[in-house]
Amino acid sequence: MSVLDEAIELHRAVLLLCPPGHPVRSSSLNNLALGLRERFQQRGMMSDLDEAIELHRTALLLCPPGHSVRSTSLNNLAISLRDRFQQRGIMSDLDEAIELHRTALLLRPPGHSYRSLSLNNIANSLRDRFLQRGIMSDLDEAIELHRAALLLRPPGHSDRSSSLNDLALSLRDRFKQCGIMTDLDEAIELHQAVLLLLLPGHLDRSSSLHNLALSLRDRFQQRGIMSDLDEAFSLYLQLSHLSHAASRTDLNVAKSWAASADILDHGSALLAYKTALNFLDQQVALLSSSSHHFDVIREAVSSPATDAFSCSVRHGALTTAVELVEQGRAVFWTQLARFRTPLDELSVSSNTGMALAEEFKGLSFRLHNAFDQSTGDQSPQIRQLAMQWDDAVSHIRMLHGFSRFLLPPRYSDLQNAAEDGPVIILNASQYSCDALIVHSTEDPVHVPLDTTQAEVSEFSSEFQSLAEVFGSSDRQCTLVRILRKLWDHVVHPVVQSLEKSKVPPRSRIWWCPTAEFTLLPIHAAGPYEENKHNLSDIYISSYTPTLATLIRARKQVSRDPSLQHFVAIGQANPDRGKGLRCVALELAIVAKRLEPIVSSFTSLEDSNATVQSALDALNHNQWLHLACHEMPNRQQPFESSFAMRDGPLMIKDIIRSNWQNSEFAFLSACHTTVGDEKSPDESIHLAAAMQFCGFRSVIGSMWSVDDEVARQVVSAFYRKLIRVDNSGRLDCTHAAEALHKAVKSLRSKIPLEQQIVFVHMGV
Repeated sequence: MSVLDEAIELHRAVLLLCPPGHPVRSSSLNNLALGLRERFQQRGMMSDLDEAIELHRTALLLCPPGHSVRSTSLNNLAISLRDRFQQRGIMSDLDEAIELHRTALLLRPPGHSYRSLSLNNIANSLRDRFLQRGIMSDLDEAIELHRAALLLRPPGHSDRSSSLNDLALSLRDRFKQCGIMTDLDEAIELHQAVLLLLLPGHLDRSSSLHNLALSLRDRFQQRGIMSDLDEAFSLYLQLSHLSHAASRTDLNVAKSWAASADILDHGSALLAYKTALNFLDQQVALLSSSSHHFDVIREAVSSPATDAFSCSVRHGALTTAVELVEQGRAVFWTQLARFRTPLDELSVSSNTGMALAEEFKGLSFRLHNAFDQSTGDQSPQIRQLAMQWDDAVSHIRMLHGFSRFLLPPRYSDLQNAAEDGPVIILNASQYSCDALIVHSTEDPVHVPLDTTQAEVSEFSSEFQSLAEVFGSSDRQCTLVRILRKLWDHVVHPVVQSLEKSKVPPRSRIWWCPTAEFTLLPIHAAGPYEENKHNLSDIYISSYTPTLATLIRARKQVSRDPSLQHFVAIGQANPDRGKGLRCVALELAIVAKRLEPIVSSFTSLEDSNATVQSALDALNHNQWLHLACHEMPNRQQPFESSFAMRDGPLMIKDIIRSNWQNSEFAFLSACHTTVGDEKSPDESIHLAAAMQFCGFRSVIGSMWSVDDEVARQVVSAFYRKLIRVDNSGRLDCTHAAEALHKAVKSLRSKIPLEQQIVFVHMGV
């Protein structure tokens, strides 16, 4: 229980001791309401705010006209009603808040110590109503009230900067509505005055920089005076020199800077994207992987990396494009991976390293807990912890061999992903669609794509709709049409470039798609015409969510390759969902193929295939075959799961595991490589979870798999895997080739959508 939770419980206990008629009951009601509102502000639970409002109403009834604290009670209820309006948009809450504030102001005549507060509160609520209804009289009155409040907050007053800012924002609103340039000029002067009061390091400085920059940009668009635009971007440039850990506000302002600079083709665009992605890195490093924080990051990562990639390509900075798109995608997985190995290495490097590792882990734990108790990142506790965390990171980077601790990799490091074949990054941005081919020993090769992000999005939506109704023969023509379009506009230009670079036929290539490209079957593209080759006839395709993921998989070579422990887990009758008729037969085929050649073979079926038994088995086996239902959770992607006998084996359970020497996983279930459609770049799906938690090579599915088809593919796959090098041993680096050959051998026996449903990820 947090300190705030305990305070609320104590206030409840006090209220029980103040029954109706007690002289301090209204005070007790008010204190409990204030505590609940504070908890709502930290955690966002609407039930706390609703209860606070009811308690404030009850308290107000106990403060009739003439009561000494009636104005305070009116004000408290009004503030909470405005909070609820901002969450739910119910206009009656805002209208009532305004009337309550007006009544409170009448009780705070000139000379009253709280008069400026009441003036400001009414003005802010009236501006809210103007923004909803567009009634100019509300905005005009708000401006006059803000002017009156400002007069009561002379230089030196603690709330002067807030009052200056509020008046400036309302004047800018009126300029945008009426086009009166004097309003905009005054707003700019007021924002400049605010900035003088908020010195570097102040929590609100980045917001102030942003407000002034927006107003200067407005004036540039009206008058065309370049000095206004230059000043606007010079303000944004201050963000790149922050002396403290970036807040969520800092990140949002940096994103706005990047968008403005890109649209206006300003020279700071690339620096803006780099700054935004560095701030994103800091934010994610300080957060835990709870679903609440995933929502925060999902909003934060909505386009900076892909737009940064496009901006870099348009400026000819191809290696920078690779670095930035790598930095801004799959950020949760990347942070999880970054924390694991480096801390182990730091702990054993020296006594100083061990002490710093412990300090860093302790601060990270405290920060995670602080963030879990809060919806914001501006509390003094969080800021203090973040500064200490920053200092610890700085000290770690001073140690020999740790100068890049928690920093994103450089292109020279990322090239290692292509040591066994080129990696093709497909990028969809609002500004352009491009492919970059990463080779192991040369600069990236740029391939412009003849499509737009809107077309890719439409294309992806059409395919997702089709995938939901696969199985009927009349869908084959639509599927072929989509695969041809994918070939013409995306894949064929890449293949032409690969051939020009002398990448030999039938060799391996890796696709690293971004944005909506992640939802498309790139590996299956082709002309689908006689005497013409599809992609699968030319190259063997694998996927990787990021280049760093592939590099880590290559490094994770088993310490004792002679040991090959295999577990096959099958759940035909899960806790929920219909049964699977071919699971037992599928596991029997796996056992028949592999039992004679592996060090040990374990089979867990039905009642033995529970969540805990599966996790235990994965602690002792390097090879996995899993046949079961997959249960996607689009709202809480970390709760997507495999269906076991006693319940779901979730992604968040997998993340907590620390499996050693994991080699290969065949996920014979539906939708295991498709995650949250709202944030496809985060790759929060089961196949990625297995990969990021140690499996070097993973086979999964992009949509629903037919039970009988799965059995046939599995049988052909393991037969081909054993025969690839004729060594009589399993090698996970041959999984992609084995899948390729298995599917090819079944082309005449299974429908097209089932031929292309399984994909390979990793080495």
